Amino acid sequence: MEAGVTAGQALMDWQKEAQTTAVAAKVDGALVDLSFVLTKDATVAPIAVSSKEGLAVLRHSISHVMAQAVQDVFKGAKVTIGPSIEDGFYYDFEYAEAFTLEDFEKIEKRMREIVAADYPFIREEMPRDEAVRLFAQKGEDYKVELIRDLPADVDIVSIYRDGDYLDLCRGPHIPSTGRIKAFKLLSVAGAYWRGDERNKMLQRIYGTGFADEQALNDYLTLIEEAKKRDHRRLGRELDLFQVNDEAGAGLVIFHPKGMLLRYLIEEWERKEHLKRGYDMVMGPQILKVDLWKKSGHFDHYRENMYFTEVDEQTYGIKPMNCLSHMLIYKSKIRSYRDLPLRYFELGTVHRHEKTGVLHGLMRVRQFTQDDAHILCMPEQLNAEIRAIADFVNYAMGIFGFEYEVELSTRPEHSIGADADWELATSALENALRDNNITYDVNEGDGAFYGPKIDFKLKDALKRKWQCATIQCDFTLPERFDLNYIGADGEKHRPVMLHRVILGAIERFMGVLIEHYAGAFPVWLAPTQCVILTVTDKHIPYGRAVHARLLEAGIRSETMFDNEKLGYKIRQAQLQKIPYMLVIGDKEMEAQTVAPRARDGQNLGAMPVEQLIALVEDMCEKKK
Repeated sequence: MEAGVTAGQALMDWQKEAQTTAVAAKVDGALVDLSFVLTKDATVAPIAVSSKEGLAVLRHSISHVMAQAVQDVFKGAKVTIGPSIEDGFYYDFEYAEAFTLEDFEKIEKRMREIVAADYPFIREEMPRDEAVRLFAQKGEDYKVELIRDLPADVDIVSIYRDGDYLDLCRGPHIPSTGRIKAFKLLSVAGAYWRGDERNKMLQRIYGTGFADEQALNDYLTLIEEAKKRDHRRLGRELDLFQVNDEAGAGLVIFHPKGMLLRYLIEEWERKEHLKRGYDMVMGPQILKVDLWKKSGHFDHYRENMYFTEVDEQTYGIKPMNCLSHMLIYKSKIRSYRDLPLRYFELGTVHRHEKTGVLHGLMRVRQFTQDDAHILCMPEQLNAEIRAIADFVNYAMGIFGFEYEVELSTRPEHSIGADADWELATSALENALRDNNITYDVNEGDGAFYGPKIDFKLKDALKRKWQCATIQCDFTLPERFDLNYIGADGEKHRPVMLHRVILGAIERFMGVLIEHYAGAFPVWLAPTQCVILTVTDKHIPYGRAVHARLLEAGIRSETMFDNEKLGYKIRQAQLQKIPYMLVIGDKEMEAQTVAPRARDGQNLGAMPVEQLIALVEDMCEKKK
């Protein structure tokens, strides 16, 4: 497109043909406002509101309108930052009084007035010093701090106006407030300024927005469903686990049924790893601090670690399992014929998470990872990465998840040579392409020692959860002087792949609970069958059935209490047990059971052995 026109004008033909409108544009790959004037011939591409980027632009604009409304309604409120996020947006405020859910009605009312006014979003650029004076005059201390903390070579900053309101922002924004069709404020929470607990506590208002009311209503319906599926509530109701402040924040206590669920997941993992040529290992919970300094964790991960003293020597409580695995590798001379070596550990780790982010099983301070480290020759990387990706795909299918893939590149704070980072990133990219895996690039979000592939599973409500990851690491083998003897008789450096399949077992269990709403498939259900007797005279036969089921490896329990059958059935349904085995006169006389599925379907009377075969078949098929 020729210079001299705006990005919006350049897209007029596209908008007519597509019968939709863009909310922003890309000019030679850079995201800009539609009002952006082309200064040279350029390629212009539309950003529709239906796209991921378009929705983010819309939500960012709604966050500005929310900030404007808050400052109009609550005089003296100061604004800080307000980005779009995965499912909406937020804005952080400093205000003397606590915002309440009742305040949302006032804020939303003012937001609707701003939307109705259809103010254009107007971008202005000004010298940095002038912007400092402007926001200082307005009493916006946080904006002044943000401007002053910009890199020294930034001379010009951008602000956006809509009506009489202005805000520091790099943009882009939708053309005008009138383009906002559907939004909802959702919750309020505390948040430290810049995420630092040493700073002032602010108030964060969360909201969401969509292109139309139907999409918003669909999302709000999902939120209500998510509340019903909340794993913390289901954890109590199904008697799976507790997180008790008396024991310590972020520390999980598993009850018998929860521990059984965990055991089933872990045993499945052990068998699957053994099939794929992994060796099971285990390292200690604490290691001398010198090892953590050598690895780089002390410099780059120390704030997330716990430390203790033993015999006047400082030890780090492990946040990761990789160091022990490298020491196992170094325990003897390795040949190229030995490689690859695959060390697998269901390793318990501890990480110092801030209290404000702890959340049931999803964010804890002690958890177990299905951790593995693969040490191989550089020429083996492609096959090993592809095999891990296949393993992840198989595992997600077993547990009933779809997933998306991201490639995360070198972060700002990292260790290692540029050449090694380039080799590692290329190895991951090539493996993804060879496996025909579609992926997005997440710039700058790799581990400090190497780039990574993240697999984000999608649950029944289409929410995304980070679980599996593959990290390619040339750096730690260098730091720990790992080597192998090559075919040429010389020493060579191996490459290390860090990977998890399910990730943290606790977190994965939380996702599973919400994905299945507590109604686990038969093979995962802590209790597969419950025996319900009609009267006391049926108890002896009930005990015999129970004993036979246990002998066959069927996880069962009994309800022999003196309650009506209807009550027992309701209780079993609340516990989401797959099969309820009713025993009355007919069943006792015929030596059968009458299974009733948790969805209410009556399967008819059958011999106990037929029921056992039914359950075993469901387990074999992972249903």
